[in-house]
Amino acid sequence: MHRPPSIPFVVRLLGLTIFCLVTAEFMVAGMVPALAAALRVSVGAIGNLIALYALGMAVGGPVVVALMLALRLPHKPALLWLLALYVAGAAVAAAAGGYGTMAAGRIAMGMASAACFGVSLTLCAELVAPEARGRAASLVLAGVMLAPVFGVPATAWIKQRWGWRTSFWAVAALSVLCTAVVAWRVPAPRGQEHAGLGAELRALRNGRLWAAYATSALIIGATFAAFSYFSPIFTGVTGFAAPAIPWLLMAYGIANVAGNFVVGRLADRHMIGVLAGGLGVMVAALGAFALFAHSAPASVAAFLALGLTGVALNPAMVARVMRAAAPGPLVNTMHASLITTGLAFGTWAGGAAIDADLGLRAPLWVGLALAVAGLLSLAPAAARRA
Repeated sequence: MHRPPSIPFVVRLLGLTIFCLVTAEFMVAGMVPALAAALRVSVGAIGNLIALYALGMAVGGPVVVALMLALRLPHKPALLWLLALYVAGAAVAAAAGGYGTMAAGRIAMGMASAACFGVSLTLCAELVAPEARGRAASLVLAGVMLAPVFGVPATAWIKQRWGWRTSFWAVAALSVLCTAVVAWRVPAPRGQEHAGLGAELRALRNGRLWAAYATSALIIGATFAAFSYFSPIFTGVTGFAAPAIPWLLMAYGIANVAGNFVVGRLADRHMIGVLAGGLGVMVAALGAFALFAHSAPASVAAFLALGLTGVALNPAMVARVMRAAAPGPLVNTMHASLITTGLAFGTWAGGAAIDADLGLRAPLWVGLALAVAGLLSLAPAAARRA
């Protein structure tokens, strides 16, 4: 009987690093009123702290990685320097006395975060056999799934008891722990890993790679067009009471974790099939959610189906990128950057549809359109396999 290649334990430690990064990205959502009062700004300005973090990821991440490639830093030292930058940004945010300082810290954290994603996935690819990269990526990216379920609620709980600064310092402390763990346990991969900036830039001149990037951005854009507005949809259309929202969010997070596990198991052998099947489920779920949002059973089932796919398709998306080009830091960081761009676009488009007086269901239709576009973007790859 064929046994799948083993995955080193250190890959799971890289997942802890991603857990820390994603927790910090979204923790602001759980403490908006407290931060607005403490920094004496509007609620909207505090919401922009998430957008500034994402901007740092989308724009700054590839720039930071390009600089490290130009300096020809090996991957493990590069990750340690990036985590040091992240810790510095987290400390600035935790100690911030005003909005400007907080924003600067968040931008620095975003820049380091995207680059950490890219380098972590590159290290992951170097630590396992090529046929196990999708499964290994699912373990690293499990941090993305677990952070909203455990990390973000934990920071909100800490804020309620000891204040928002303690939450920020807790994330900084976890970042220090991750840095120490990487320094101690992550080996420097054997073999050549000094390809340099020129080789990475040449790897980006690849049509199949950009097709993979486009599909990933559309998947995440479709997911967040709907997910970003699930709370007002459930309370304003479906009729759930506000106390039900955390339970729905927890169920969604559990669906994410389950979907990530299944996709990770299948991604290496059935990459295009998994992506096509996942997008097909997304199209059906978003369409059903939009049509039957007034029905609690139908809307919850559609929401959970979106959780089983959507972000959970990340291992297959990463496996596709790693097959399209050598999985270097810039290739992987550009992937994280474009995924973040898709997230920002989907969230903006869903909000713009609501602002245009198209109703609370409008983000679901936006998500459906993006999911259909994602499914169509797979057609050339599916044709090549036929």
